[in-house]
Amino acid sequence: MRRFLLRRLLLAVPTLLGVTVVVFLTVALIPGDPVGALLGPGAPPESRRELTERLGLGEPVPVQYANWLWHALHLDLGVSISAQRPVAEVLLPALGQTLLLTAVAFALVVTGGTVLGALGALRPRGALGRLSSALNTLAVSAPQYSVALLLIAVFAVWLRRLPAGGTHDVFGGGGPFDLLRHLVLPATAAALVPLGLTARVFRTALGSVLTSDLADSLRARGLSRTAVLRHCVHNASPALLTIGGLQLAYLLEGVVFVETLFAWPGVGRLLYDALTARDLPLVQGGVLLVAVAFVGINILVDAAHALIDPRVRSAR
Repeated sequence: MRRFLLRRLLLAVPTLLGVTVVVFLTVALIPGDPVGALLGPGAPPESRRELTERLGLGEPVPVQYANWLWHALHLDLGVSISAQRPVAEVLLPALGQTLLLTAVAFALVVTGGTVLGALGALRPRGALGRLSSALNTLAVSAPQYSVALLLIAVFAVWLRRLPAGGTHDVFGGGGPFDLLRHLVLPATAAALVPLGLTARVFRTALGSVLTSDLADSLRARGLSRTAVLRHCVHNASPALLTIGGLQLAYLLEGVVFVETLFAWPGVGRLLYDALTARDLPLVQGGVLLVAVAFVGINILVDAAHALIDPRVRSAR
C-alpha cells in the first residue's frame, strides 16, 4: 500500500506542475489591460508604472510564472488588489463555506444515488425500476440553473418555507438550524446532476454483479437474499467509489453558479467577484487552490479504491 501511495504521489507532481502552468497562463493571457482596469483610463503614467512594477507585469511571461510559482510553493499567493489583504487570508474563510456546501451536496449525491441505483438494479422491469430510471434521466437532463431558479420561486417566494440566499437570516439568532435551512436549496441544486450520474453508474455496476456467476454461486450455497445482496453491493462498491470521487471533485469546482445565484460566500462567488474586479492574484490563487484540491481528491479516491480492491494496488 505504501508503494502504491508513493507512486500516486510521484505521478501527481507533473500533474500539479502542469496545473500551475495552465492556471497562470489562463489568467495572465486574459485580454485587456489590468492596470487600466484597476486605476481607470485617466490614471497618471507614474501610477501606472508603479502598479505595473508592483504586480510584476513588466517582466516576460516566463519570468512572471517562475516568480509566481516560487512564491506559491512557499504558500505566498500574493496580495489581493481589491481587498488589500493576503490572498490566503481572503480564500480560507470562503474555502470553509465551499467545503460545507460541497459536503452537504455530496451527502445528497451518495445517499440519493445509492438508493435510486439500487432500486433500479433490484427491480429493473418493475415500477420502482422505471421510476428510478425516469428520475435519473430528469436529474441529468434538467438544466441546473433553471432548476435553481425554480427552487427559489417555489420554496422561497411562493411557499416562503426556505430562504433564497445567504448563510443566516439578517434578523435572527443564527445557529446550526438556521444554517441548515440556508443550505437546503443550494445543496439540492448543486447535487442534481451528480446524483443522476451516480445513480446510473451504480445501477449498472450492481445489476451486472447481480446477474454474474458470483451471485449465482452465492445463491447455490444457500445464502439468504440479504447476504447475497450484501456481497454484491461490496463488489459493486468500487464503481460507486470512483464515480463518487469524480462527482465530489466536480462539486468542489462546479458550484460557482450555485454560490453566485444563492449568494453563498464561497470560493466560486469570490472568484466571480475577483474576475469582475480583475483581481488577478486572487483569481490565480483561487483557481490554483481548487485545482490542487481536485488532484488531492483523485489521489484519495485511488487510495480508497486500493484499500477495497487488492488487485488495484498489486497491478503494475
